Amino acid sequence: MTVPWYVHLVLFRPRAIVANLERMRAAGHVDVAPTPWQLALGVLRMWHRVVMRGDTVGTSAAPVRRSWRARVLAHKAARLPALLAERAIAPLDFTGLASSPSRVIRHLLGAHHDAHQFVYDLELLAHHGALDALHAEVRAIVAADTPRARWLRDLTVYVGYHEALLAAVERALAAGPTAQLSAAEARDPDISFAAYLRWCARQPATPAATLAAWRAGAFRFDSGLDDAGPRRAAEAA
Repeated sequence: MTVPWYVHLVLFRPRAIVANLERMRAAGHVDVAPTPWQLALGVLRMWHRVVMRGDTVGTSAAPVRRSWRARVLAHKAARLPALLAERAIAPLDFTGLASSPSRVIRHLLGAHHDAHQFVYDLELLAHHGALDALHAEVRAIVAADTPRARWLRDLTVYVGYHEALLAAVERALAAGPTAQLSAAEARDPDISFAAYLRWCARQPATPAATLAAWRAGAFRFDSGLDDAGPRRAAEAA
């Protein structure tokens, strides 16, 4: 698939992303294949979430761990440098499609995911056949009281994070990553990788079509899967 020059302004390693997605589609793991521009819109949607809906990223209603490090890292401005140093986040690869399975595992172990937000990355690892590797690592953290385990617990800030992750991985191994989602969650691009791809595939295929949809009031970065399709509005315009 040809990658237009302007996609490189948004996507990190777009050819690797497209190639990985095509391998997943050929293997029958995903049922849609968004264009590079549609994937770029998906990344912009993720950035919009970080900026405009930051309370949905890295936060939880669970209590903060009582250690001094966790209390400091509960402030997201203090946590960001630690996450970057730990390589628990990849700011240039918001899709995760350009990251290796080991990098996705590192992300899940060190960056807090609330409730069922694990599932996006569990789906990625399932496509790579790497859920067992994650299971071994998170089980070791839960079982051990080592400096490394204590650091990761503090970096994820909230009480019970790794225990919840372990339970989610075990459910994913038993029944698939998305089996633990409600119907609404399975359609939420913030939670499910499959729903994220479907959101991307519903978007306008070119910048011009995106501009037309935006002018028609039919394109929003915070739209969900059930919102009116911007492509239809763009075509009508």
